[in-house]
Amino acid sequence: MLAGCFGSPGGSAEATDERISVAFMQPPRSGLNPLSDDAFKLSRLSTAETLVILDADGNALPSLATGWEQTDEHTWTFAIREGVTFHSGETLTAGHVVNSLQHAIDASPVPRILDGTDLTVEATGENEVTLTTHEPDPLLPNRLSSPQLAILDEAAYGDVITPQGYGTGPFELTDVNGIVGVTLERYEDYWGEPAQASGIDAKFVPDGTARAAALRTGEADVAEAIPVGQAASVEAELIHEVPMPRTNTLYLNSESGPFADPAVRAAAREAIDRTAIIESVYEGRADVAEGLLGPAVPWAAGLRENADYQAILDEREAPAQVDGVEITLGAFTDRAELPEVATLLEQQLEAVGFEVQQDVREYQYIEADALDGAFDAFILSRATVLDSGDPVAYYAADFTCDGGFNISQLCEEPVDRAVNAATATPAGEERQRATMLAEAHILATDSAIPMLHERVIQGEQTTLAGAARDPRERILVTAETHLTAAD
Repeated sequence: MLAGCFGSPGGSAEATDERISVAFMQPPRSGLNPLSDDAFKLSRLSTAETLVILDADGNALPSLATGWEQTDEHTWTFAIREGVTFHSGETLTAGHVVNSLQHAIDASPVPRILDGTDLTVEATGENEVTLTTHEPDPLLPNRLSSPQLAILDEAAYGDVITPQGYGTGPFELTDVNGIVGVTLERYEDYWGEPAQASGIDAKFVPDGTARAAALRTGEADVAEAIPVGQAASVEAELIHEVPMPRTNTLYLNSESGPFADPAVRAAAREAIDRTAIIESVYEGRADVAEGLLGPAVPWAAGLRENADYQAILDEREAPAQVDGVEITLGAFTDRAELPEVATLLEQQLEAVGFEVQQDVREYQYIEADALDGAFDAFILSRATVLDSGDPVAYYAADFTCDGGFNISQLCEEPVDRAVNAATATPAGEERQRATMLAEAHILATDSAIPMLHERVIQGEQTTLAGAARDPRERILVTAETHLTAAD
């Protein structure tokens, strides 16, 4: 089911003795604690599973829960899959689910997906769990898809939470060698189709040049995040570009300074040559942004053709003529390409009459100033689909009056109204339409100018089949992943 959610080569194959070698980009930061971001490594290795998974459109699908029902606006009941065993041999029950979710609820810090929620969970049957939210939450099933809410055997929760030997996935985590690597073996009693590969050998390789070399020499069957600058050193047939739910955006301060004037913001919007930035800085390996949401959100593009969407954009201010308008442009060095983007933007903006002063620092030293509105313009590479698989939380954080990440200092009643409407709409096509209308209202202010959508380069040997190419970076090696005979 998981492998079918995202583009990947595949085909049926029998279980084999072949093992899959993986070169991960980052080592664990919290000892593979499933309540941290390390949870994404566990899900990418198919060892820990959640109640719910998401398809390519962000719709919730059954996993360890076979179904769910919203009994009132605050209450949801989930049926727990029968016949599932943990790698320890224990049988999954509602009690295990309650235990795992309660540890997440009580965690400090709480997993991002639960931040700001007030959730209670109880077993209401041997294979039934009821969750209650303080406020109506139409996206609760989507929240439960977060890898940080994986369900583990109760024995995993000691003084230190360890997933080793306590997941439910097709691969059992059998050995953890610190920040060097991990070993997994096929779990023969898996509740679904058994893994086709006999195991996984994963190494953590932070250096991008080394990951490219591991792919090039055949040491790795699959390698995460090959740097753009290294792609040319690898055979083209080993390279696969995966659109990411990440947009490189120019945020304009709509509260104070020159960009408080929407016509001046419009002048900046018209000055930007997105294609030139992509070809120069990203070597063509990015997508021109038509909006805030890119190809990694496949339903977005078609909904921009809606007449209501276009009518909102038609209300944008006409560009002003600028001459000698001084602006400050902020960017950060943590993403190596952003200083280069800043230099190109400076040239493009100055070509139409702006005078640009750059301020480029490490992110930890510049974030507070950006959030305080210290810059007229700020370049940000921003994840647009957060842990729920839904972009509305990103809109609320970045573009509403009470948003906690509002670099544009934007506070416009039509935007707040549209984002609130999308927030209250249940998951599905109606929510998607409401989401795109909210995008149109945001773009109509010209407070955020999306420039490009990033891609990640995933390396795979030609003998590897069935690896997932997941824009959300939740899955990689699945039960269907296997090695084939060399050509």
